[in-house]
Amino acid sequence: MRVLVLALTVALVAGNQVSYAPEFAPGKTYEYKYEGYILGGLPEEGLAKAGVKIQSKVLIGAAGPDSYILKLEDPVISGYSGIWPKEVFHPATKLTSALSAQLLTPVKFEYANGVIGKVFAPPGISTNVLNVFRGLLNMFQMNIKKTQNVYDLQETGVKGVCKTHYILHEDSKADRLHLTKTTDLNHCTDSIHMDVGMAGYTEKCAECMARGKTLSGAISVNYIMKPSASGTLILEATATELLQYSPVNIVNGAVQMEAKQTVTFVDIRKTPLEPLKADYIPRGSLKYELGTEFLQTPIQLLRITNVEAQIVESLNNLVSLNMGHAHEDSPLKFIELIQLLRVAKYESIEALWSQFKTKIDHRHWLLSSIPAIGTHVALKFIKEKIVAGEVTAAEAAQAIMSSTHLVKADLEAIKLQEGLAVTPNIRENAGLRELVMLGFGIMVHKYCVENPSCPSELVRPVHDIIAKALEKRDNDELSLALKVLGNAGHPSSLKPIMKLLPGFGSSASELELRVHIDATLALRKIGKREPKMIQDVALQLFMDRTLDPELRMVAVVVLFDTKLPMGLITTLAQSLLKEPNLQVLSFVYSYMKAFTKTTTPDHSTVAAACNVAIRILSPRFERLSYRYSRAFHYDHYHNPWMLGAAASAFYINDAATVLPKNIMAKARVYLSGVSVDVLEFGARAEGVQEALLKARDVPESADRLTKMKQALKALTEWRANPSRQPLGSLYVKVLGQDVAFANIDKEMVEKIIEFATGPEIRTRGKKALDALLSGYSMKYSKPMSAIEVRHIFPTSLGLPMELSLYTAAVTAASVEVQATISPPLPEDFHPAHLLKSDISMKASVTPSVSLHTYGVMGVNSPFIQASVLSRAKDHAALPKKMEARLDIVKGYFSYQFLPVEGVKTIASARLETVAIARDVEGLAAAKVTPVVPYEPIVSKNATLNLSQMSYYLNDSISASSELLPFSLQRQTGKNKIPKPIVKKMCATTYTYGIEGCVDIWSRNATFLRNTPIYAIIGNHSLLVNVTPAAGPSIERIEIEVQFGEQAAEKILKEVYLNEEEEVLEDKNVLMKLKKILSPGLKNSTKASSSSSGSSRSSRSRSSSSSSSSSSSSSSRSSSSSSRSSSSLRRNSKMLDLADPLNITSKRSSSSSSSSSSSSSSSSSSSSSSKTKWQLHERNFTKDHIHQHSVSKERLNSKSSASSFESIYNKITYLSNIVSPVVTVLVRAIRADHKNQGYQIAVYYDKLTTRVQIIVANLTEDDNWRICSDSMMLSHHKVMTRVTWGIGCKQYNTTIVAETGRVEKEPAVRVKLAWARLPTYIRDYARRVSRYISRVAEDNGVNRTKVASKPKEIKLTVAVANETSLNVTLNTPKNTFFKLGWVLPFYLPINNTAAELQAFQGRWMDQVTYMLTKSAAAECTVVEDTVVTFNNRKYKTETPHSCHQVLAQDCTSEIKFIVLLKRDQTAERNEISIKIENIDVDMYPKDNAVVVKVNGVEIPLTNLPYQHPTGNIQIRQREEGISLHAPSHGLQEVFLSLNKVQVKVVDWMRGQTCGLCGKADGEVRQEYSTPNERVSRNATSFAHSWVLPAKSCRDASECYMQLESVKLEKQISLEGEESKCYSVEPVWRCLPGCAPVRTTSVTVGLPCVSLDSNLNRSDSLSSIYQKSVDVSETAESHLACRCTPQCA
Repeated sequence: MRVLVLALTVALVAGNQVSYAPEFAPGKTYEYKYEGYILGGLPEEGLAKAGVKIQSKVLIGAAGPDSYILKLEDPVISGYSGIWPKEVFHPATKLTSALSAQLLTPVKFEYANGVIGKVFAPPGISTNVLNVFRGLLNMFQMNIKKTQNVYDLQETGVKGVCKTHYILHEDSKADRLHLTKTTDLNHCTDSIHMDVGMAGYTEKCAECMARGKTLSGAISVNYIMKPSASGTLILEATATELLQYSPVNIVNGAVQMEAKQTVTFVDIRKTPLEPLKADYIPRGSLKYELGTEFLQTPIQLLRITNVEAQIVESLNNLVSLNMGHAHEDSPLKFIELIQLLRVAKYESIEALWSQFKTKIDHRHWLLSSIPAIGTHVALKFIKEKIVAGEVTAAEAAQAIMSSTHLVKADLEAIKLQEGLAVTPNIRENAGLRELVMLGFGIMVHKYCVENPSCPSELVRPVHDIIAKALEKRDNDELSLALKVLGNAGHPSSLKPIMKLLPGFGSSASELELRVHIDATLALRKIGKREPKMIQDVALQLFMDRTLDPELRMVAVVVLFDTKLPMGLITTLAQSLLKEPNLQVLSFVYSYMKAFTKTTTPDHSTVAAACNVAIRILSPRFERLSYRYSRAFHYDHYHNPWMLGAAASAFYINDAATVLPKNIMAKARVYLSGVSVDVLEFGARAEGVQEALLKARDVPESADRLTKMKQALKALTEWRANPSRQPLGSLYVKVLGQDVAFANIDKEMVEKIIEFATGPEIRTRGKKALDALLSGYSMKYSKPMSAIEVRHIFPTSLGLPMELSLYTAAVTAASVEVQATISPPLPEDFHPAHLLKSDISMKASVTPSVSLHTYGVMGVNSPFIQASVLSRAKDHAALPKKMEARLDIVKGYFSYQFLPVEGVKTIASARLETVAIARDVEGLAAAKVTPVVPYEPIVSKNATLNLSQMSYYLNDSISASSELLPFSLQRQTGKNKIPKPIVKKMCATTYTYGIEGCVDIWSRNATFLRNTPIYAIIGNHSLLVNVTPAAGPSIERIEIEVQFGEQAAEKILKEVYLNEEEEVLEDKNVLMKLKKILSPGLKNSTKASSSSSGSSRSSRSRSSSSSSSSSSSSSSRSSSSSSRSSSSLRRNSKMLDLADPLNITSKRSSSSSSSSSSSSSSSSSSSSSSKTKWQLHERNFTKDHIHQHSVSKERLNSKSSASSFESIYNKITYLSNIVSPVVTVLVRAIRADHKNQGYQIAVYYDKLTTRVQIIVANLTEDDNWRICSDSMMLSHHKVMTRVTWGIGCKQYNTTIVAETGRVEKEPAVRVKLAWARLPTYIRDYARRVSRYISRVAEDNGVNRTKVASKPKEIKLTVAVANETSLNVTLNTPKNTFFKLGWVLPFYLPINNTAAELQAFQGRWMDQVTYMLTKSAAAECTVVEDTVVTFNNRKYKTETPHSCHQVLAQDCTSEIKFIVLLKRDQTAERNEISIKIENIDVDMYPKDNAVVVKVNGVEIPLTNLPYQHPTGNIQIRQREEGISLHAPSHGLQEVFLSLNKVQVKVVDWMRGQTCGLCGKADGEVRQEYSTPNERVSRNATSFAHSWVLPAKSCRDASECYMQLESVKLEKQISLEGEESKCYSVEPVWRCLPGCAPVRTTSVTVGLPCVSLDSNLNRSDSLSSIYQKSVDVSETAESHLACRCTPQCA
């Protein structure tokens, strides 16, 4: 019984078990209704959208176990372009018919437990149509788990493998299953997409994407199913896909793509579904299959029937439309040509080349278009043409550069690029080989970005090049190979690169420093993929303090590019605390300091770590001057827009010279979650200063041309002599890739000189001149595909979606030039003949450019397009016709602008956003709708659609998730579209008959939302129009310049002025006004009679206007009359247009009593805080006054201003007595031949040293002019008066420049005074004053509020010393002053003026001398105290009678040596200078300094002395003698009775040695001995530079030598008995001599075991290389006495 009950129970449970998996029973056909559509655009209603709809019946039936058939019936494809939701979808009948054969063909698919497997279809179904089937099948894909109701998994779908969330709910009452499936498209492990364009050039910024997103999407599918025991039946499925995109963060508004699919159960047919009798082959899985999407551009849809014929037609159109002029639609046609070439076969392209290669214009367009094909086909074509020699070097270079950046990287393209590099034509041309090699690295990098597991074999050919070049020590080849590896950035290149780095490779030490630096920089791109590996290498380079400082600083740059963690940055900071090299310390500290202020997301962790590191380091590191290496970093990032920019600059020096050794700078841009290194450049200057400044002086008798070639001679001399290093090197990176570099070495200089001095350049010049004389014309056009960035991915419907950015441009120019020369030139003419000829030239130039930029989001398939398109069209054309004539002998020059007919718009820019729907079968019926309509649209629906809700909730979820705000509810009503912005701005010059206008028209979507994306979407236009102005017609605009005696003949308008009449008339008017307005003013007017007299020259108003104003004034009340009286007095002062300097002086005397109270109160406060600038101001003594003796006549004489007035009043216009020296006419030639324009006449009167410039309007009745009078009143004072207006009588300014003295030092003062200025000048002056105030305070300029003259500005510049100035600026409201303003050069005064006499007549040498002197490093010795070049002071005890090296050129050239000897008896210093084969001795004798040259004494009376064979000058300075030899590295050597001074030129910094040091700014390594060790104390350091004696019978009486002293006692070191020797040798007497004076020094001693054979007779070189183990005090001898028996 129990067994029976159990069996019944099991049977009952099994009978009630339900299967959730969808089931399609065999022998039946399931009929569904399918509808899916895509719409793209902004989410708001009332705006245009574009979309595609697919409708059909769907039949599904079983074909076998787990195999099913899907068939469509009555498919309909529709397009949408219009205002949403007003417009409807329009069926594409022709397209549906064309695709019906494929759409009606059944497909098979595997299906088990709701999961779709393989898909099978006949070959006749294209990939694009099959993808539509996949989009439909995706609706039936589901992974149902019986044991869970809520779960997530990685599910395969049409868009790839993405994270999918499931929620299962069973409605038992309705017997239904409800399933919701949501796919997060932002989390896909295998996303189906295609990226074109920027692979390898952009770097993803994960930190940026964490703060905002530019692309986001999700798919939600709702199922309603009926469960049964055999399987569930899908009754309804609804899928919604929502995608948002914005280049500036979707939070600020985005363009949406919304796709919706519905599958509704209709019926079950009892008949089975039969497959097509065809071969069903596997066609992949449910995943979308990428096919020919790359070939189809989303900008236009082409119906390609005969691609070859269409290419020829398009090419002919482009050539004909752009013959010298860029057509507005050319960029779009160019993109069409590229699309056709992509479709064409290789054989067709070959045929086109054969057809058009002989036609220059067609050939040019083909070579520019083929690289834009973007596949390896382009590289194959270019390679074959280069190998065949069918293209020139210039064409090959252009094609290689274009294809490198435009061709998609694949293995075939990489092989082609590699093969191209070894072709003979490329190897023979160094420039082309460099381009190909660099392009090979770029191609490898692009491939590895898309395929991270790319094999190391790709870069093995470059590794082999490095191995061969390393064997030959070919530094140039190594540099090129390293640049290639740097572009590739493959991790397998790390080992070959490390072999070239010191400390890693055994042969690296034999290579040049530039190779080491190139190897280090090549690690940067590898560090982005493998940061840990590069950090280990770069940190080891930095920590090795024996390496060159420049290399260590470059290693730091590489380190920071890897985004260092906190630990490594702290390690760097700790290392800096003990860093001996100040250049390295300054560089790293400044780099860390700069990073503390960064705002970019990807460097936020670095910034935090650098803030900690800066706190560890001492703030005094920031005080290092700009002669030390620095790193700069500036950036700004705007999080809401995901936009940012960063700039870095590196200033690397090694010896604190003026010119840095290395400069690098780069700019980075952040956009849409990626960063791009837009541009980077670097320059290394090695030996530039030395090459230019070390040159021999040009003889004084040389002509001017010889002097101008001095720089070229400097390079020639440098080329002829061996040098340690190249002259310099340059590199340029674009988009993070090296595109060009050059090492400027001897070979390059030789080629430049050979070309500049060879016959080829003269031959080319002769051909160019012949072409001009015979008439030259050219029509040029150049297309360019600048940007093609595409992101292609599938939609849930199976249609391809694309986000694209295109930029294409066409530039063109038409040039026609015809020249004539009179008299004709002979056949063998010299270029100097042109200076004696009359040259005329006619030219017509028409440059133009057309630029198109397209931004697309929408469906892009070969048969239908539906997208939102933003297109910007820019066009500019500036035609010019001109004629010119030049006759140097007659001093005549003319230039004419001729009118160009039919040109109105010279520049235009249009931006519009439209919704486009079109299909390939009905291109004529394509519909284009502006996204922002011109009329408001009333919404049909009162509720929100899904896209609006999702959009709003995504944007403002933080505000409320339950209630929609009122603003969004209002949006469902009527959208009020505001009127467009319409502006027109015009500027007209009637003088030349030209009117320019800018028309602006703009309508956008910001009325819905004020964000960047809404501001862009709409319609915008800008036009720049240039038209003839209203008035008489102008034939041409002419500029004429005539010098010399014939200048008077060009005067068109004589300037006459009856001054007496006008002055009297003005005086009468003013007197009448005063009588009417203030009868009691007679006495007061006498006090200002002089002012009134000067006001007669004001000419401000005519007589009639004055009388009318007086009559109106007389009608006022008595109170207003009194106010008018005071106002008139004020106005009379403003209108006084005579000399403002006289006015202010007279006015100050008359107003002194009225201002006494205010001045006394201010003086009480200022006297207590009297500043230095006040003393400078009060003590300014004019040279102009004191050039006369102080006498009664001088006291009674007139001031300089009065002298100016007296000269001016005698002769107002110089045209009455002298002819003009220059006449300039700038005029418009009218059709009626009337004069119109301006005339400039310059007059010069030698008798009064007066220059007058008259600018007059040529119009007959126009008296407006500008008058400028300048007079040199003495050698110390120049005065200029500038008046302008009608008759030069409305406005007046006076400028006075004079020299003088401030506290006995030279000074210059410039005054600017005015009587009346136009309003616009006053406004501009106020803005300038405010700007100066801000800048002055930021730069440490002091400002005080001191009362100054109200209409005067005064600038006083006084000499503080030879290298600094005291500057004071007095303005009406403020006084600015800066004392001790340091100059970068020496002023030609005092000693410098005397030194410059050696370069008399050679101004270039004088300027060079002043610059080099200011940058010279100085060392001083006073008695036994030395101040080194690095300004470090120490005392030394010098061995008696021994020479010490005070300063020496420590390079292999040894340009100079300065020896110092201390005479202990007289306690004075003597010096010996050796330059080339010249010996100069200076020593004190009888309280004077004696100088000998090669043993011959030079009497003081013969100074200054110039050596006949060398650039050496000796002169007397102060109480001593100075020697100057800057071209040899010695700026000055000076000796007096108590002082020795040595100055070396700037380019010798870091190359000197001796007691004065290296002059490299490294004070921590100041005590460098001859064996490159750093001594521990000054005494040991000084003794190391003493020259030892050879024997005890030496005439110098220096009886000492250096010895390594053994420690007298034995010590136990590390448990071993040892003996120690001094690594720093000490001075000991020679054998046979005994010390008479000693001193104690501290020396370092390395120790060796007692068993060592080392003794004092052994060589000390091995000891010097050992490290110091202990420090002890040793005895050093200072003076010795020798026995007669000494050796």
